[in-house]
Amino acid sequence: MKPPLKPLFLLADSSLLFWRSGDRPFLECLRVLTGADLAVPPIQAAYLGASNGDVPDFFGIFTAAMELAGISHCRMIPSQPTAEDRAWLAGAHVILLAGGDPLLGWETFRRNGVEAVLRERYFDGAVLMGISAGAMQLGERAWSESGPGPETLFPVLGLAPFLVGVHEQPDWTELKRAVRSVGPGSRGIGIPAGGGALLYPDQLLEPVRYPLVELRHEEGTWRENLLYPPREPFRGEVRLRLPFAN
Repeated sequence: MKPPLKPLFLLADSSLLFWRSGDRPFLECLRVLTGADLAVPPIQAAYLGASNGDVPDFFGIFTAAMELAGISHCRMIPSQPTAEDRAWLAGAHVILLAGGDPLLGWETFRRNGVEAVLRERYFDGAVLMGISAGAMQLGERAWSESGPGPETLFPVLGLAPFLVGVHEQPDWTELKRAVRSVGPGSRGIGIPAGGGALLYPDQLLEPVRYPLVELRHEEGTWRENLLYPPREPFRGEVRLRLPFAN
């Protein structure tokens, strides 16, 4: 029997990795989601830096963030992974897709076989996190730096059933163009700088820290809404009403 699905972490940038709600780190919730207190052997975390060209300094930010969650077994999976890298990724409980160029990262994942592993790990109960370009890659489609026209949109993992735009508030020009390019029935979620969203297995979308913008393109209708975080502070806990909670 497979473990239950975990929420997707969609983050505009890395600042939310170190955010504290009250006196508790945001990433403390990873201990509950991964069962870190009960895990034997220890929880493994994997960092994928393909979108930024595998810059080592960004991996250092990742390891510092994982320390807040009490996770110390971390590994950077390069764009050309070794057999050991692939084995680590195949067993990782937490996987972060880094920011950078969405197209560069996606083409790398398809070329090196990581795309299939990401899908497998998600459906096997791993926590997938995306920062900026990584958050876009968790959605339905992303676009290159040349702009979100029909010729630049490309399908990505599709684990989140919408397009993801990041840190282009207040106008969300590129996200709007992308949603319009996809056509009627499309949906876009804009995540402002410093903010994020949790997409739960039951498709509940929870804004974290700041409001999200929701764009919907329906037949003959364009809708734009703000989605606000819950009134109560985020306590780093899995909400008891969710299907993966005990």
